[in-house]
Amino acid sequence: MGELSVTSQEGRPEATASPIVDEAAPTANTRQNAGWQRGGPARLRSLRSPRRPRIWFEILLIAASYWVYSLVRNAVPEQKAEALHNADWIWSVETRLGIAVEQTVNHAVNSVTWLIVSMNYYYATLHFIVTVCVLVWLFHRHPGRYAAARLALFATTAVALLGYYLYPLAPPRLMNGGHFIDTVLVHQTWGSMASGNFKNMSNQYAAMPSMHIGWSLWCGLTIFALASAPWARILGLLYPALTLLVIVSTANHFWLDALGGMTCLAFGYAISYAWYGSLPHHLPKRVPLPRERSRPAGLSAGTPIRTQRPATDAAARNSSPSGV
Repeated sequence: MGELSVTSQEGRPEATASPIVDEAAPTANTRQNAGWQRGGPARLRSLRSPRRPRIWFEILLIAASYWVYSLVRNAVPEQKAEALHNADWIWSVETRLGIAVEQTVNHAVNSVTWLIVSMNYYYATLHFIVTVCVLVWLFHRHPGRYAAARLALFATTAVALLGYYLYPLAPPRLMNGGHFIDTVLVHQTWGSMASGNFKNMSNQYAAMPSMHIGWSLWCGLTIFALASAPWARILGLLYPALTLLVIVSTANHFWLDALGGMTCLAFGYAISYAWYGSLPHHLPKRVPLPRERSRPAGLSAGTPIRTQRPATDAAARNSSPSGV
């Protein structure tokens, strides 16, 4: 019998195993390292990035925040003597500046019954209704900007509470010898929580700053910056202007109370800018889904993420015999 010899096929490379490499992994590591190199952990950077709002959380947050705001505002001691003294001082300052026309406006508008009654109801209702409507609109149409805008509103309201503590102020209708007309009492409407049957439920000497102006200006600027329809942007600017006329006509605030509300709003926007690194209207309109966030740069939504095919598969095909 002849010798049995085994010959090997030459010219075929020997297959070597190679690990599966995920192309997205280096990107994730690079991003994480970049986050630390820029001075903050990835967790903090994640908290400062806009997120998709959740409806149940926002409802609870807004309800709880307004409850706390009302509780704290009404818990401020009613320092009547100091509040009346501050009102006299505000009135004297406005007189020297030549802007003490609140009494003239109050008497003029009060002479038109249908107008002043409408303003009473405006003062009592739109302050809340419009603000909630703008929040809902942001939630559905501009979710990427919602959190930053909401933070500006909340910070504005929070700093206003400090003003109520530090500077108690009586509204014009409660001034001694001011000859202002309390339009709610005269016309028997419920246009103010600090008049009539509601006066024992609200702090009557928390007029500085005016959150009617702070909130209405927040609504107006938000609508003006983000609305696409020209008529909506115009209404956005008219809303705080009309609110200013209402709070003066009903003798609930001085002009300078409105300036205090504007100052609080500026503080609120500063806090939002410091946290998110941009004003709300400069942020993206929508927040990408988590899967879209994790995609490597250069891939659009809907493009599948591919991994490198193991080298063993190609080697196995090349080394397999042509027939059996």
